[in-house]
Amino acid sequence: MTVNTMISEPRLVTFKEVKANPKVRKFIDGANEVMRAMGYTEHGHRHVGVVSSITRYILEQTDHDSRLVELGQIAGYLHDIGNVISRTNHPHHGGAIAFTILNEMGMDASEIAPILGAIGNHEELSGLPVSPMSAALIIADKSDVHYSRVQNPDKDTFDIHDRVNFAVQKSWVNVKKEEKCIELDLEIDTTHASVMEYFEIFLSRMVMCRRSAELLGYRFALNANGTYLE
Repeated sequence: MTVNTMISEPRLVTFKEVKANPKVRKFIDGANEVMRAMGYTEHGHRHVGVVSSITRYILEQTDHDSRLVELGQIAGYLHDIGNVISRTNHPHHGGAIAFTILNEMGMDASEIAPILGAIGNHEELSGLPVSPMSAALIIADKSDVHYSRVQNPDKDTFDIHDRVNFAVQKSWVNVKKEEKCIELDLEIDTTHASVMEYFEIFLSRMVMCRRSAELLGYRFALNANGTYLE
C-alpha cells in the first residue's frame, strides 16, 4: 500500500483572505458578544479594523517592507479573537486560535510566528513589545479610544471606561518621520470625562506605547485637547 506523504506548499496568505474567512468573522462576532455581556466597550469588527489599519500605517511610515506590513495588518485583525473564549488570557487564547486558522489557510510557519508573538504580547498585564510588528500593533490597539466603542445604551450606568471612551470625540495617530515621533492626538469632551480620568485608566497603556515607539526608534507623545505630553 502506498501512503501519500506529500505536504502542501506554504502560500502567501493575504490580509483580504483573512478578513473574508468565515471562521474569522464568526469568532470576531463571538468575541464582541462576550465583551458586551461583560460590560466592555466594543471589540468587534470596527475595533479590529481600526487596529489593523493603524498597524499598517505605522509600519509603512517607519519604512518596513510590504510583506511585513501585510502580516501586521493580519495580526491587527486577529489580535482580540481570543475574547471569544474569555477576557482573561485572551492574547494567549487568541494566539492559539490564530495559529489554527492561519495554518489551515496554508501560511508558512515563518510568517505565522511573528503574528503569534504580536497577538500574545499586546496587553500590558502580560506582554511587551517584542518586534516592530508587535510594537505597531500595541500602539494601534491602545490608541483606539472613541465614543463609538461604548456599547452600554444607558448613560446613567456608565463606568469610567464608558465615560472616557464616550468623551473622546476624535482620536488619531500621526507618525512624524522628521521628528522621529509617534503622536496620539485626542479631542476630549470634558463634559463627559476629564483628561485626568483618561490618564487614570490609560496610564499603563501609554507607558506601553512609549516602549513600543522606542523599539521602532521613535518617541511617543500624547496631545490631549492641546496639552502636549511625552
